[in-house]
Amino acid sequence: MSEGIVMLNIRPKVDAVIVGLGWSGSLMAEELTRAGLNVVAIERGAWRDTATDFPPSVDTDELRWALRREILQPPAVETVTFRNRPDEQALPVRGWSCFQFGWNVGGAGTHWAGMTWRFSPFDFQAYSQTVRRYGREKILDGMQLQDWGITYEELEPYYDRFERIAGTSGKAGNIQGLKIDGGNVFEGARSRDYPTPPLKKTRWLEIFEQTAKTMHYHPFQIPSGNISQAYVNPLGIRMAPCTYCGYCDFFGCGNWSKSSPQACVLPAVMKRGNFEVLTRSEVLKVDLAEDGKTAIGVTYIDDKGLMWQQPAAIVVISAYQMDNVRLLLLSGIGQPYDHASGTGVVGRNYTYQTCAGADVFFEDEHLNPFIAAGAMAVQIDDFNGDNFDHSELDFIGGAGVMALNTSGRPIGMADQVPPGTPRWGSAWKKAYVHSYQNVGTIFGQGTSFPHRDSFLDLDPVYKDRHGRPLIRVTFDFNENDRRMARFIEAKSVDIARQMKAAHIVPWNSAATSSTPRDQRSSHTIGGAVMGADPATSVLNKYLQSWDVHNVFVLGASAFPNNGGYNPTCTVGATTLMAAQAIKERYLSNPGPLVEA
Repeated sequence: MSEGIVMLNIRPKVDAVIVGLGWSGSLMAEELTRAGLNVVAIERGAWRDTATDFPPSVDTDELRWALRREILQPPAVETVTFRNRPDEQALPVRGWSCFQFGWNVGGAGTHWAGMTWRFSPFDFQAYSQTVRRYGREKILDGMQLQDWGITYEELEPYYDRFERIAGTSGKAGNIQGLKIDGGNVFEGARSRDYPTPPLKKTRWLEIFEQTAKTMHYHPFQIPSGNISQAYVNPLGIRMAPCTYCGYCDFFGCGNWSKSSPQACVLPAVMKRGNFEVLTRSEVLKVDLAEDGKTAIGVTYIDDKGLMWQQPAAIVVISAYQMDNVRLLLLSGIGQPYDHASGTGVVGRNYTYQTCAGADVFFEDEHLNPFIAAGAMAVQIDDFNGDNFDHSELDFIGGAGVMALNTSGRPIGMADQVPPGTPRWGSAWKKAYVHSYQNVGTIFGQGTSFPHRDSFLDLDPVYKDRHGRPLIRVTFDFNENDRRMARFIEAKSVDIARQMKAAHIVPWNSAATSSTPRDQRSSHTIGGAVMGADPATSVLNKYLQSWDVHNVFVLGASAFPNNGGYNPTCTVGATTLMAAQAIKERYLSNPGPLVEA
């Protein structure tokens, strides 16, 4: 415990306390305050506001935000430890790369790129659908594949609600079962089209789209949180059209055009008298009643070093994925996963994202990569999830394969030069000038399925500044991941060859052991997963703890597996489903919403 903490100060009791005010926390706060509940949110980072923190004159600072990552939580404040295998010694991560903790009101939703995907129907029932189609033997030894306890069809209305709040731009490919050319014909059926039309396409996206069509694939523009036109969302908040500046991922947005809690939700919530946010305050644990079956609030420390208790009837944990798991472990909620015996649930089913693709260099194009947006891409889903026949393949799952136009920032593109180029000097400068207008990336963002050897637990050696154990990550790509990645790498190379590219540089993040320095993805998943069986899940389908009925845990920590998509839209949809269950069922009859 930090020096200077000498007493516990107690605040007035509220109906609900929310731990972390990112996407899921903001959405839950909006739902509960609109229902009339008194809500306090506790955020460990600072307040961030669109107009004052991210004006266009400040936002477009690549060195400050993308390289020095000032908007992310500093590892010096708190980090994680990492190892590939359970028999290794984990060591602290000293610089963020694939782990990108939010550090402000808005959380990681402030600095995300904006790709607003729905998961596929297969992703929610990967176990049962795999067994039904291919047999149990298709699942490799060690994989802990399980269904989510919900279906895509149950979640669809909440997907629709999130897209309306976010103003998502895109073109539907399946409306109530009717397939629509130009949209994603592989997607689950949706009730209606996106609220705003797709973004414009660049030359690089047109090349990919045309090539994919000649190969008889089904290209479409991806759903985007960088919205294409002026829009007023259901909360009455006005958003502006994207200017294609390319300063999205790692950046805020000063144009009110990137979907984020600051732009879509908080302006409505902050006007309500029954809502309060406490910034620069860190929750240390969830406080339990003597029987351990009910939460009575949370204990937190403020920026002055004072310890407080916030009593509450409902505790909502909605921090970063790893922070959610760590807080459950530190609070003694749920049985920790034990790797040796395979028992326990908290920390189980940690997954990441399996990526592969190819960098493509042309001789004489004019791609103008600086015309960009964080979710500006054309994709094919022909090899995603179970959209293709795996009968003769030695893996399950797949990836969405896309051409991205997310950024033309000069420092970030400085290493995208053909193989054999010197790392400095006049030859490098000449190559970079040419490649800047002639390079594109084919990016396969793939599934990741849980394995018994990948998990989260409390580190027995390293502690934070308050004397509490750090979260320990044990993860490496499993054999299914590796086989899938090789397949997607080969498909990406096939597409690049069809483009008549001058140079093709394949890459595969699963070709070597996983490392926190890998920047291909930031999508860390699982550890406090939802499901229908308390023996294999921490939460029920409404994100309610099986063990402590007035604790709800939101976010990607609840996903039993990772799909071949970004998680944010599914985080939002599952949050909205949980919020409705709290309002319509739990408040009138507090207790388990699903019988164990």
